[in-house]
Amino acid sequence: MTDLETPVTAPRAPTLRRAAPALLGYAGVRALGLVVLAGWSAARGKSAYTLLTARWDSLWYARVAELGYGYQVRLPNGDVHSNLAFFPLLPWLERLLHALAPLSYADAGFTVSLLASLAACWGIFAVADFAYGPRVGVCAVLLWAVLPVGIVQSMAYSESLFTALAAWSLYAVLTGRWVTAGVLAALAGLTRPVGLAVVAAVWAAGVVSFVADRSGGARDRGADQPGGAHLDEHAPEAPSAARARRAQRPTGAPHTTRAPWVTTATAPPWRRLLGMLLAPVGAAAYVLWVGHRTGRGPLGYLDVQAGWRNGFDGGQAFARFVADKFTSFPSAAAGAGLVLGVALLLWLYVTGVRQRQPLPLLVYTGVVLALALCASSYFGSKPRLLMPAFPVLLPLARALARLRTSRSALVTAGVAVISAVYGAFWLNGSGPP
Repeated sequence: MTDLETPVTAPRAPTLRRAAPALLGYAGVRALGLVVLAGWSAARGKSAYTLLTARWDSLWYARVAELGYGYQVRLPNGDVHSNLAFFPLLPWLERLLHALAPLSYADAGFTVSLLASLAACWGIFAVADFAYGPRVGVCAVLLWAVLPVGIVQSMAYSESLFTALAAWSLYAVLTGRWVTAGVLAALAGLTRPVGLAVVAAVWAAGVVSFVADRSGGARDRGADQPGGAHLDEHAPEAPSAARARRAQRPTGAPHTTRAPWVTTATAPPWRRLLGMLLAPVGAAAYVLWVGHRTGRGPLGYLDVQAGWRNGFDGGQAFARFVADKFTSFPSAAAGAGLVLGVALLLWLYVTGVRQRQPLPLLVYTGVVLALALCASSYFGSKPRLLMPAFPVLLPLARALARLRTSRSALVTAGVAVISAVYGAFWLNGSGPP
């Protein structure tokens, strides 16, 4: 049987056993980071657990969980920091866990983050495994674990929860589970403002699938091969081969669409439409509620963010921040590092485009990068704001997966040690706001 005659089967489920190597590797990296953090913090007379659960945004989330919304702080310069800036899903989960178990709100936040980080790794593995195979999936998870600010994955912050919801929503889109994708996208929209990226990915994939249906792109053209290798979309296929392949497709297996830049399993139109309609519900509901709560209408949430000096200026403030670094020699090195870091991100994204990553991943990553790099928010927080953009790591994961296992393990271990030391230094210093 030729490739073109291979039956189309349902996508293989990312079972826990299949993802176990990735999850165990992630647990090892995070354990190393926590041990180094504990030692570093003890040497400075600080509590590592307090740094993880009761500093910066963790306090705001815990206060929302305990007392609800309505708290604000007015700074001497006139800025107003309102807890309405913090989306509600993490506080809701903290409150639920506090009610079910003998945990403080801080403990509940840490527990939610711990479990969410594992769910995020499983989702990252599922996406990478679907696109390029299990070896790349493991490498993608390990690269996400050893990010310089990977310690945030263990904090009572919302990044891990959001990444988990985003990754599984993207996987659901890729495998044709549109209603699930829409529900998870809605939950992501209740977690962080960047939930817009997940909504955009679901909508982009949905629109392309409908366009492909109208243009005849939903014809049987064969399934993608393991490891990300695609069949030739333009290769001729004998009618008899097509009939045989359709007859051999298991009952209930999803049909595949081979539209440009997207590899997804499609579903009946009503399911796709329902998934698209559900996707923005979470973010829209919270933004409208904040507008009603503040009495400022649909733009009320933007006013709340303005009180924190958060906004979208196309990257002008960030560019000025980087340029200011070059005004003196000691800070010029930091400025050069920032320029190289941004250049690396853009290069990785362009590489993903050239490698024909599925459209939902490209759209999601592009929106996350744009919102993080082009926002006028606190510049020290940008590295952690970029953390959910895990598909940008896939080109590196593919390169790492091509190395021999011993060599890739050595490289990963070395980077993990550097990341653990940096995370401990960073969290005991300026840390994330």
